[in-house]
Amino acid sequence: MSKLTAEDIEKRLLSLPEWDYYDDAIHAEFEFENFKDCFSAMSRIAFECEALNHHPDWSNVYNVLNISLTTHSAHGVTEKDFKLAKAIEAIVVPEDED
Repeated sequence: MSKLTAEDIEKRLLSLPEWDYYDDAIHAEFEFENFKDCFSAMSRIAFECEALNHHPDWSNVYNVLNISLTTHSAHGVTEKDFKLAKAIEAIVVPEDED
């Protein structure tokens, strides 16, 4: 999978307003009501990661989840990262906010 240009990444981020591009990765931070809700989202995201065979760099503290996506083998952001970002958005953004 080939690395996307900065211009391509910025265009694609227009449809993912929660995400930013820096340090050769796309990043997002999500805040939940509590730790249980955050951990539940992380569990659901983990299943998507396995299905896509693509895994984020992520961390959480209490109710906040920080995610960074990059394709290490391409040394930057690829289509694979955007596919996972969209799957993550579908999990963490409540349906009534769509």
